[in-house]
Amino acid sequence: QVQLVESGGGLVQPGGSLRLSCAASGSGFSIYAMGWYRQAPGKQRELVARITDIEAPNYADSVKGRFTISRDNAKNTVYLQMNSLKPEDTAVYSCMAVTYNGTARRGQGTQVTVSS
Repeated sequence: QVQLVESGGGLVQPGGSLRLSCAASGSGFSIYAMGWYRQAPGKQRELVARITDIEAPNYADSVKGRFTISRDNAKNTVYLQMNSLKPEDTAVYSCMAVTYNGTARRGQGTQVTVSS
């Protein structure tokens, strides 16, 4: 069973930066892909960024050039570095992981608020 725990959310001014972290724990799993979703009030959930073992990272168009996803396989941890934040980036950000046996998990989420 894979468990995901996010950290790093908070309040930041427009133009600022935040770094989100998500650590996967448990036993008997090997992770193929990790990534981040976000959902703002009244909007559909959006896949922000995704990274796998064999593909280059991919990003939503709305965050390209501002967000960077990275992964530490030894720690089963994925990071999302968010720069040049905008008010429209305000959302609950949730980590996701997919294992090689097809199990998908999503974390509880962490709030990111971009406001002056």
